Parts: sequence; structure tokens; C-alpha cells
Amino acid sequence: MSKLFQYGGIVASIVLIAFGAGSIITGLNGRDRVHRDLTAEQIVGTPDSSIPNQLVNNGSKAEAFAAVMRKHTLEATGGKTYSQMDRYMGKNGKSTSDEKLAAIDPKSGKPVDNPLRNLWVSETALTTALHSSYFAESVATFAIVMGFALMLTGGGFLVLTLRVLGVTRKETVSDRAAAPGGVVVSS
Repeated sequence: MSKLFQYGGIVASIVLIAFGAGSIITGLNGRDRVHRDLTAEQIVGTPDSSIPNQLVNNGSKAEAFAAVMRKHTLEATGGKTYSQMDRYMGKNGKSTSDEKLAAIDPKSGKPVDNPLRNLWVSETALTTALHSSYFAESVATFAIVMGFALMLTGGGFLVLTLRVLGVTRKETVSDRAAAPGGVVVSS
């Protein structure tokens, strides 16, 4: 039974080490992908951001740029979010939620949408992508840390398996050799 435990412990240790290495590789690839994709977009922090004139090339900078985009959008809309704004552009140039008071598009014959609401739609799409980059980099970092933890755990189990089960077996053999008549003496 001791050999079964020893081999089972060795196999479990190797599996943990392999999963740890795979997790580290996946995490590193994920971080590299986020950095490459962000760098390809050539986004540079605005002077009023927390990353002025810096290339947005990692998750933290993407999060910072998303914050300044929200700030700029709120400035453009007078502090109103998408849900707080009127749906249409009025005939008088002011926004309205009343379709009867809305300006009419001569080509389509439909009410003209409030362009500031469209600004929010664009801002939301872009900041969601930036937030996703931040999240993806965070998950990749977690995968790397967990990979090291799995490798350390697997290594620890391997040492214990070889040391404890291996030494117990050797001690039993040496105890038999040292005991008179080859009988094992229990302590």
C-alpha cells in the first residue's frame, strides 16, 4: 500500500506542477496580449489625465484613460449621464423627450436623436473595452500567481511524498536489519 501512496503522491505532485506551469504560461501570454493590443491602438493620455502624454499600454493605464474619458463626457453633457438626458434634439435646438417637439430629419422623416446621447454610447463602448483590458490583465496576473502557488504546492507534495513515504520504507528495512532475529521492534 505504501508504494501506491508514493506513486499516487508523485503523480499528484507532477500534475500540480504541470498545471502551475500551464497557468503561468497562460497568464504571461494574456498579459502580453493585453499590452500588445493596447499599444497597437496608440492611445496617449490627455494632459488633464493621471497619465499625461503616456502611451496607454497596460491595464492600469487603460483604467486611468477610461476615467478621463468619463470625465470629458460628463463635461460635454453638462454632468448628465445617458439615462438622464432627453432622447431627441428639439426644433428649438434644445433637447426634448417629446417626439412632437423634436426636430425631424428631412431624409428619414423621423425625430433627430440627441447627439449627446450618442456621445455616451461611444464613450461607454470605448471605456468598456478599456475596463476589459484592465480586468484581463488582472486575471492574467492572478493566473501567474496561482501558477506559482500550484508549482510550490506540487513541489512541496513531491518532497513530502519522497521524504516521508520513502524514509518510512527505508527505516522499516533498517529497523528489521538492526533488530535481533530480523523482527521489527515497535517503539
